[in-house]
Amino acid sequence: MSTTTVAAVRADADGYVLRTATPQDVDGARAVMLDTVYRDLRSGYVPRWHADIIDPESSYLRPERCTLLVVERDGEIVATGAVRDRGPQAPPNPQWVADRFPSGTTAQLCRIYVTPEHRRRGLARRLVRELREFVARAGGYEAVYLHTDPSVPGAEPFWRSLAREVCDERTLPGRGQSVVHFELPMPAAG
Repeated sequence: MSTTTVAAVRADADGYVLRTATPQDVDGARAVMLDTVYRDLRSGYVPRWHADIIDPESSYLRPERCTLLVVERDGEIVATGAVRDRGPQAPPNPQWVADRFPSGTTAQLCRIYVTPEHRRRGLARRLVRELREFVARAGGYEAVYLHTDPSVPGAEPFWRSLAREVCDERTLPGRGQSVVHFELPMPAAG
């Protein structure tokens, strides 16, 4: 399991607890992720894109420079967020985007999902803050990258409030995958 974890469990006055996932959290985290993929994403579950959802332990809990965070309330996982140590792949992403964010030196934020009944409470923003702190502690990263599906309600404005657009595939010939690629500022090493 990753030794670079959230420094302390964060319990807020609103009853939400943000913490590093454990093997016991995998089923709850997977449920949040799969529900989001089927409810909010146009693609549904696609094995080549979503294999990490089926095995989050191998994807996020075991590798040193990866992590999975969960937000729990009343014993239920209600949000997830992860860092993986690989950049976007081409295809399906544009080659120049993949070249700009190479695996190994790119921290990719992913699976930042909040169940509908817990949205609009700042959970995604809290997750991003903790994930960026993880990136700083992990070391060796030169960029923080993510992509989002703008058809997911609230996703595009949320990311535009935090990150800089790198490529909006909707403007490309053929519209690509119609995702938007973003870069977040590198967190200060601490």
